[in-house]
Amino acid sequence: MSKKKAKNAGWNLLVNIPIMFLSLSCIYPVVWLIYSSLKTDQEFAVNPMSLPLHPMFSNYVEAFKKAHFGTFLFNTAYNSIVSLILVLFISFIMGYLLSRYRFKGRGIIFGLLLASMMIPIYALIVPIFIQEKKIGILNTRVSLIPVYVMMELPTSVFLIDGYLRGLSTELEDAAAIDGANLWQTMWKVIFPICKPIISTVVILTFMHVWNEFAFAQVLISKEELKTIQIGLTYFTSQYMKSYTLLLSGLAMATFPVLVIYLFFYNQIMHGMMAGAVKG
Repeated sequence: MSKKKAKNAGWNLLVNIPIMFLSLSCIYPVVWLIYSSLKTDQEFAVNPMSLPLHPMFSNYVEAFKKAHFGTFLFNTAYNSIVSLILVLFISFIMGYLLSRYRFKGRGIIFGLLLASMMIPIYALIVPIFIQEKKIGILNTRVSLIPVYVMMELPTSVFLIDGYLRGLSTELEDAAAIDGANLWQTMWKVIFPICKPIISTVVILTFMHVWNEFAFAQVLISKEELKTIQIGLTYFTSQYMKSYTLLLSGLAMATFPVLVIYLFFYNQIMHGMMAGAVKG
């Protein structure tokens, strides 16, 4: 038994070492970004990899002011939160109905959702630009929200549908006996027990919308409506030589996503695995 345990320990070590190095390779860029954003331009030019001698937290204040980050942060947060609420609301209803009911056109809906996932989304930039211009919502507060909802909806529906297929209908039957209608069953009985997959949808949707650049660049030209990803480009034009300001801006753009991830990370993998296995 001791030999078997030693052999298993050796295999575990052999497998874990590459995983450890891979994890460090993923974490280090974030750590480097944070401490490099606290350097002076001179320190960064001399040795980009070294730690700052005297942390310059004023870099964040200067970057925030020069790139109008207050406005850009508000716009990005607005787009992310509104899009997230709409995606959660629509995808949960669709996922629930598709997983629990058999009706005409169900296969067509699944086919359309699958087809929308296969089409390269950025191939639609020009058609969407033309459509929004004709409708009259181009370069407005709502220009990006329909696009983001369309981008995230198919994946969210499939995740929720796959998760719900693995849940027993006993709770719904009990709720029906107690007199609950469909709406109450969905939101008061089923929604609370879908926390793992909801957390997964939240982090994926928020991360994708927060980091989106191409549509924001094409559909928005008004300064007061631009997002934080567009604001980061200001440092490569007006402030090209100030890499520390650029890194400070990147750090500020990264913090909200990290906070959301750390808040939901316990549920993310569980939700992804449940949605994949149960589906």
